[in-house]
Amino acid sequence: MQIETPYLLFLGSATDHLGVKIANSIVDWRPGLCVGEAALPDCTITKGLPRLTPAEARERGARTFVVCANNEGGRFDEAWVPMVIEALEAGLDVASGLHERLADIPGVAALARDKGRQLLDVRHYTGKKLRTGTGRKRAGQRLLTVGTDCSVGKMYTALALEKEMLARDIDARFVATGQCGILVSGAGIAIDCVVADFISGAAEMLSPDSDPAHWDLVEGQGSLAHPAFAGVTLGLVHGSQPDALVLCHFEGRKTLRGLPDYPVPDLAEAMDMHLEAARITNKAARFVGISVNTSALTEAESRDVLAHYEAQTGLPSVDPLRTGVASIVDRL
Repeated sequence: MQIETPYLLFLGSATDHLGVKIANSIVDWRPGLCVGEAALPDCTITKGLPRLTPAEARERGARTFVVCANNEGGRFDEAWVPMVIEALEAGLDVASGLHERLADIPGVAALARDKGRQLLDVRHYTGKKLRTGTGRKRAGQRLLTVGTDCSVGKMYTALALEKEMLARDIDARFVATGQCGILVSGAGIAIDCVVADFISGAAEMLSPDSDPAHWDLVEGQGSLAHPAFAGVTLGLVHGSQPDALVLCHFEGRKTLRGLPDYPVPDLAEAMDMHLEAARITNKAARFVGISVNTSALTEAESRDVLAHYEAQTGLPSVDPLRTGVASIVDRL
């Protein structure tokens, strides 16, 4: 799936930034792809972009209307549909990371055909046929971000590594495996929507043979410690065949997301379980760093926590947004 840029970001009726995580990701990592934002009248947030209609955005060069609004269950709100139709009428493609398909919205598929526009459901893979994984050793180098839990910063860490490595003229590429990452990079496969037997094969396809000096920086999903999402993590670990892993952690979270009866594992336990899985397809797999989301801490607390984890693990420990990831790239 290739998505045309630049974008008009649709925020819907969002009242907090957590409700538009796709917009947050795109603005944080690819601000040059953003022509403006659109929203319904009751939206109370902004990403600091010009507020435009689809027609105005098209005049400024926008190519794709990105549905960044989210809701419980990943379904379209009926109130959003008129704006989707307006975007198609203005000559924009429409992309969405929700579970409900754009083509299933009454009238939208027919209008897109009439206008010659694409409907891009980034969670639903429509590319070449996926195969099961082979475990065959591939040329090139791969880094995978893994986590003590879900939603701990695996995508942001991989993107920060890409930025730092490209700044040093290292041949590196961010590999998207989730809807936010796909809309940031313009390509990828939403691994959590792949049939289980084909997850490792999809990961192999996303990180194929490459130049020996090239690094694929694979966005992790889920966590082997999480009962709900360990399956997608395991397939991604096996298929990406990582040479290097970075463990991501949210400091201050006591229990796994959505599972109050399950404590977050300590770093050593999480590293052991991910390393054991990784060494099934790459005996040389190793951890090269710790990435900690310290957004709930003060600057001083953040420094203390990072110093503690660095002493504990012997690995560079960073917060990608506060300290950058240079020390991890040094280690690579």
